[in-house]
Amino acid sequence: MTGPRQAGPLTVGIDIGGTNIRASVVDGTGEVLDTVQAPTPHSAPALDDALHLAVRELARRHPIDAVGLAVAGFIDSDRRTVRFAPHLPWRDDPVAHRLAERLGLPVLLEHDANAAMWAEYRFGAAAGGHTVVLLAIGTGIGAALLIDGELYRGMHGVAPELGHLQVVPQGRVCGCGKRGCWERYCSGTALAETAIEMLATDQAPSLLAKEVLADPDALTGRRVAGAAHDGDPLALRVMADFARWLGLGLAFIGDIFDPDLVVVAGGVSSSAPLFLDEAREEYAAALTGHGHRPLARIRTTQLGEAAGVIGAAELARSSLIAGR
Repeated sequence: MTGPRQAGPLTVGIDIGGTNIRASVVDGTGEVLDTVQAPTPHSAPALDDALHLAVRELARRHPIDAVGLAVAGFIDSDRRTVRFAPHLPWRDDPVAHRLAERLGLPVLLEHDANAAMWAEYRFGAAAGGHTVVLLAIGTGIGAALLIDGELYRGMHGVAPELGHLQVVPQGRVCGCGKRGCWERYCSGTALAETAIEMLATDQAPSLLAKEVLADPDALTGRRVAGAAHDGDPLALRVMADFARWLGLGLAFIGDIFDPDLVVVAGGVSSSAPLFLDEAREEYAAALTGHGHRPLARIRTTQLGEAAGVIGAAELARSSLIAGR
């Protein structure tokens, strides 16, 4: 994010996670100027109050012209209504209209992966891409598709749900109600589950294994990645399995969308040196027609955890300018 700063119009981007709300003032160059955070309430009225307070706090310090919300859930095609958000209390809820009336500002909703994609396209790793897929790999897998500078949302605003492609018939149970979804084998949550499964058949010495046996509930994907970084044998096998599943999923994406670029984002992307080279090799070998077609470039995020707020703010700015 270089070049002269363009102070206006300033907009607020809000990334609404299941645990925390992060709201930032962002300028026209994608620069984050100010940020406030708060715990995510569990009821719709309390969540409305928290969003209102966050924007009002930022508005006391900056002239705000519009607000964009990045939501992990299904957003209606008009980007005004949250159809369903598994970790939030909104169900078929006209959130944008209600919040706009309360704030006296235009409010736009966007799927959090779409917001991150837009930020990476405008200011980060996806700049210059033509057909780009973003994978936000964290607790699960969020995904976004951009074609020639336009976000593809599908007919009903929910595409693409790549994390819930079934890769193992009758495989691991998924929170979506199906079994064997890709994100159950390729996510931060999957790292922990794979480690536990491997313990049942592999008793090789491992500090991570001892920790799991002592307290299985304390195991997290972050802990597995940390142990792999330290050279733990069990953790390295888990990361190799993760890399294989990521590579196979990238091959699916290549066969379906034929992208020129894939951006790997989300919390797990910070551990990319542990798995990305192996995933690229698996992808190249599994892609239909491999050896006779170009491979997509595979990059990691440049904007990190700020991508969601930057993208939501930039989309709100674009909508504001287009409406003038």
